[in-house]
Amino acid sequence: MSFKYIVSIKFWCLMCSLMSAEKIVYDEQNQNVLKTPLVSKIKFSGRVDINDLLARARKVKEKENKINLVFLGLTFVLVLIVGILLSF
Repeated sequence: MSFKYIVSIKFWCLMCSLMSAEKIVYDEQNQNVLKTPLVSKIKFSGRVDINDLLARARKVKEKENKINLVFLGLTFVLVLIVGILLSF
């Protein structure tokens, strides 16, 4: 393979990765502009429903628990892999 061919392939790969990154940024910017705010549609009565607040707190707590379990699992797998590698 010639040096010119290798350089052209690397340049093409670089340009493809840059173009896809530009598309992602462009799509994210357009999504922010097109979203309509939900606050204007909701009318508040001045009272707070405690059940809604408790349900929201439970959802947040469940999400945190799932994240913690994922990190715990990843840590366990990492320790397991390191233990297997060190045993050889």
